[in-house]
Amino acid sequence: MLITRTTRHIAVAVALCALAAPVAASAADKPSAAFLYVGPRADNGWTSRHDEARLCLEKDGVRTAFVESVPEGPDVARIEQEFVDQGFDVVIATAFGYQPFTQQVAKANPDKHFFGILPTIAPADNIRNYYGKLWDGRYLTGIVAGKMTKTNKIGFVAAQPIPSVIAGINAFTLGVKSVNPKAEVNVVWTLSWFDPPAEKQAAVALVEAGNDVIAQHQDTGSAAQGAAEKGAYAIGSEADMSKVAGPKVLTGTMWDWCGYYKKALASVADGSFKPGDYYGGLEDGIVALAPMSPDVPADVVALVEAKKKAIIDGSLDYWKGPLKDNTGKEKVPAGGTVTLGDLQGIQWLVEGVNGKLPTK
Repeated sequence: MLITRTTRHIAVAVALCALAAPVAASAADKPSAAFLYVGPRADNGWTSRHDEARLCLEKDGVRTAFVESVPEGPDVARIEQEFVDQGFDVVIATAFGYQPFTQQVAKANPDKHFFGILPTIAPADNIRNYYGKLWDGRYLTGIVAGKMTKTNKIGFVAAQPIPSVIAGINAFTLGVKSVNPKAEVNVVWTLSWFDPPAEKQAAVALVEAGNDVIAQHQDTGSAAQGAAEKGAYAIGSEADMSKVAGPKVLTGTMWDWCGYYKKALASVADGSFKPGDYYGGLEDGIVALAPMSPDVPADVVALVEAKKKAIIDGSLDYWKGPLKDNTGKEKVPAGGTVTLGDLQGIQWLVEGVNGKLPTK
């Protein structure tokens, strides 16, 4: 299912922010960092978590700046070059669609360092792309959804059909199926990272269609809010959605970028920076679970914790075959598995998902 709507152009909100307080003396030895955000800092999700990490850097004496609500288009290159011209050492571009434009600026400024969101489409010697194995968290939240549904119909409000989102939907579904083989996952696509009305509309439509747990991969808490307002449970994403959607949020996946950004800037400072890819995860805290609702039974909480430990220590490989896609075609044979490389380009939905990958 696909939800689209006409939206007016969102003006780029530029706010180049220096530290409010005097910079500590040690800041002179720290690289400065400028951030580009695809949504507003107040989205209570993806962008707000990156901005919390930026503030974490400021507390550590790093000079930072940011631009919020930057569309994934040519303005990216212009804004990044402005940051470079203002003397920033590092540019952190926090949206997948920024990559082609970041590559242009990186090649023109080989003495600067750039960080972007995986999967890689624009490599360069001074670009390091990063993300987290969010699908591991999705699998765990799928266990919660599978245990808590009464209708065996679970909704999922999805943003863009890129590999990281698709991998998350598939992992979530595998988590659901691991505890509830009768359940199905119904996907609605918004084709936008930030479109609160469309996200909420999609969640409401799913609840009205009989889905009693609504998960999401969107930048805001609007889908969770829509689910809660209709009396359904919600599974959050990006941040703790219970803060905006209340007690109907069972749990969710969360990001914590502070530690990674500190290490990233340290690598620039000490010369250990290396281009390429980095995937964090449950093991280093980049991916975490939001607090469990009191409505989640203790045995389910214990099961999720056990599965989390098994994923971290490698004893659980939920991608292990045989796996079929949702057309019945075998994608992973018995004895096989889905590798990180496979996930970086995945373009199929696992058995148990109702829906198709949209084409723009």
